[in-house]
Amino acid sequence: MTRVAIMQPYFLPYLGYWQLLNVVDIFVVYDNIQFTKKGWFNRNYMLSKGQKCLFSLPLKKDSDFLNVDERHLADDSHVMIEKTLRVIAESYKKSPFFEQTFPLIQDIFRFADKNLFRFIKHSIDRITAHLSIDTQIIISSDIGIDHALRAEEKVIALCKKLNATSYINPIGGLSLYDPVRFQKNGVQLSFLNTLCPHYPQMSPKFVSHLSILDLLMQVGVDGVNSTLNSFEYVYSEKLCL
Repeated sequence: MTRVAIMQPYFLPYLGYWQLLNVVDIFVVYDNIQFTKKGWFNRNYMLSKGQKCLFSLPLKKDSDFLNVDERHLADDSHVMIEKTLRVIAESYKKSPFFEQTFPLIQDIFRFADKNLFRFIKHSIDRITAHLSIDTQIIISSDIGIDHALRAEEKVIALCKKLNATSYINPIGGLSLYDPVRFQKNGVQLSFLNTLCPHYPQMSPKFVSHLSILDLLMQVGVDGVNSTLNSFEYVYSEKLCL
């Protein structure tokens, strides 16, 4: 049985991303996918002074129609990056696992390559290694399919090329895919629903779905690993034939 997941390259995403990466055998990261300002390619949330705070990677001005692997960080991005690192340090310096986590975050933010996809891919690789997750990670453009395909057709083509018997998607995609089509192509479709367990935070009220950096700062590697299985599988209401 080969379990596959396919995801966009998000920057320091929340726990559910890492749960999905951990539970599959092959994790495909899209590089040839269009960048969108509404996505989470270059931004996420942390806690600062007890409040939800957005941080982002400054990007070079360019066409809105370029793919992620064609976008780049701004030439002076290091200025904003160092400012963001100072905010992170000030916000989390009293966290239990600051000393364990902050050097990792510095390494991620100070990565020299300004290509957006490679910058994000480096962050995924670093967090994966930090958590000792051994899932195989593949870049989508390295897989020999017709990359002009879109949406469900592209996902199925990637699954077939990778000999997947199971495709697992985050719960947000429940309405996007037809389990009948997957079954006809020999692939079982299921969805991962993160249960988002509460953990100690530097906030009067628990805030869920923050960047993984918040969880790492508060509970450390062992604490994160203990939550990687805090999810449930959900299946579409549609009946497979």
